[in-house]
Amino acid sequence: MSANQQILLGEGAGGGIPNYIEEVFSTYLYTGNSSTQTITNNIDLSTKGGLVWIKNRTDSGISHYLWDTIRGITPSSHKSLQSDTTAAQVDYSSGFGVQSVSSTGFELGGLGTGVNGSTKNYVSWTFRKQPKFFDVVTYTGTGATQHDVAHNLGSVPGFIIVKDTSQTSSWRVAARKSDGTYCGLSLNNTNAASPASVTAANAGIFSTYVDFGNTGFSGQIASVNVIGATYVAYLFAHNAGGFGLAGTDNVISCGSFSGGGATVNLGWEPQWILAKRTDTTGNWYIDDNMRGWPAAPQNDNPLLANTADAEPTGYAGFANITSTGFTNNFNGDYIYIAIRRGPMKVPTVGTSVYNGITRAGNSTSTTFTGAGFVPDLISVCARDTSSGFIWQDRLRGATRPMFPAITQAESTYANEVTAINQDGITVGTDTPVNQSGYNYINHFFGRAPGFFDEVCYTGTGSATTFSHNLSAVPELIIVKKRFGGTNRGWWVYASPLTPAYYLNVNTTSAAVNGGTIPWNNTNPTSAVFSVSNDDEVNGSTNSYVAYLFATCAGVSKVGSYTGNGSSQTIACGFTAGSRFVLIKRTDSTGDWYVWDSARGIVAGNDPHLSLNTTAAEVTTDDSVDTDNSGFIVNQLAATNVNVTSATYIFLAVS
Repeated sequence: MSANQQILLGEGAGGGIPNYIEEVFSTYLYTGNSSTQTITNNIDLSTKGGLVWIKNRTDSGISHYLWDTIRGITPSSHKSLQSDTTAAQVDYSSGFGVQSVSSTGFELGGLGTGVNGSTKNYVSWTFRKQPKFFDVVTYTGTGATQHDVAHNLGSVPGFIIVKDTSQTSSWRVAARKSDGTYCGLSLNNTNAASPASVTAANAGIFSTYVDFGNTGFSGQIASVNVIGATYVAYLFAHNAGGFGLAGTDNVISCGSFSGGGATVNLGWEPQWILAKRTDTTGNWYIDDNMRGWPAAPQNDNPLLANTADAEPTGYAGFANITSTGFTNNFNGDYIYIAIRRGPMKVPTVGTSVYNGITRAGNSTSTTFTGAGFVPDLISVCARDTSSGFIWQDRLRGATRPMFPAITQAESTYANEVTAINQDGITVGTDTPVNQSGYNYINHFFGRAPGFFDEVCYTGTGSATTFSHNLSAVPELIIVKKRFGGTNRGWWVYASPLTPAYYLNVNTTSAAVNGGTIPWNNTNPTSAVFSVSNDDEVNGSTNSYVAYLFATCAGVSKVGSYTGNGSSQTIACGFTAGSRFVLIKRTDSTGDWYVWDSARGIVAGNDPHLSLNTTAAEVTTDDSVDTDNSGFIVNQLAATNVNVTSATYIFLAVS
């Protein structure tokens, strides 16, 4: 074992309680108010401990600020570090930065533009201490040739960041590569890796120790073990399991990749990534799906851990999300940390994944909140004018609308939904979303296991399967070509029909037997869905989006029924009725009718809209009624949702 600083691996705390990524990591966006502000991200820092990393997105020249509970966060003392400088930690006595932590997040003071300036936009990344995910340790340098520092990560670290907190010094990084070797870097600069690679034979890097000297910092032993100096180390696990119901799911991976266009297969969709080029100089990129890290071919908005730059716009970022990892856009060799997208828990109540909110237009760019969760898909419709639904989602990029009633390609509209936020959306002034004199409905859907997932994919031109993260068998799939070609219909798979059949959201047509088109006459599984070689769903190099829904006990129901000509109850397994209902007749023509409790599902008339038309809301019929188990359908000529012997499919959410 070489003569340098070491990190000794300790076993993490066990226990039989399942762990989920949403309990240990959060990306939280907020606007500063120059006053005290409570950030509720549902991460328990007060009893578990962890790290809060904050960056001003609006202004250049404002550093990244890092606080952790091990160095101390109290109202009278909260010690900050800056990832883009070599400065020692600063102890802020009051007013500036993270003032305190709680079981649900942290509180900010009102001083300075660094973390809470009025009207400024910020991002916070919170890492909770948890075996097989993340740990924070502090130690005092001994000056010895070897100094073992115990930790509670419970696995071999895949990535370690060390900072001398008592004096000016660089941030030292030991980063795992995909071949299992490690390289050394500095978080605060763009330098290439030095050394580029260290084998397992050097200092037993695969076993008990991760070497911090020649294996990580090119022989700069003094930088991590100066006698009397104080240090903090942030340790990140790699594919260590420990999460999910079985306790075997990975939520964090550390590795490397090479070459432009490289595909990194994590086995899951990431929500956050830190990456750095190692074969030459390069910045430390931070991407996350809350600020906008879309699937190809849109741009992302990375922040740079080594600079005080503001967040860019329209930046051709280094990577794009896929359902199983990410693809790299830049040439060269890179190392990375990737964190899995959540939530991992299956929802138990509908309000955690769906909400409908009515509002009046005001012809002013406005932020609307109240979703009650982080929304992923937003469906907006003007109720009292001919406009039609607009669908926008986080994965494709917030400003990329599509219209279920027509075949228009995905495009950019500057004055429609302009941002998808922590708890709602920001809208512009266009008539379809926010004109004075009109009323609107916002439908918010959150991605969650067993309920709803979204996949963006590039067509292959050959019958194939694409992976998803629904963690259940999809029962309703809607696929739309985003770009390419001329026909861009909205193609629907519904499990009550055989996979030979399809529907189209943008038409009233009955189900069509297409044989292998478009679903390759193959039902989806809990891991993949199948598509044929048809250009509408899988044309070579074209871009597509798929929305996948399933029945989730007590939350959602995808099903079918046969009309009886009068009235019947459609039981969905709910206890307080449906708050959203989508119905389509399958044996003959019929609209894709939408009802929701925000506009009214009551004993009397119930306003409805149709996905397939731009028509204004109809308020003059009583086609559905309430029932605690689901909903009731009534046969009326206005909608024909209960014609004798007719067949229907539906999606209901409680």
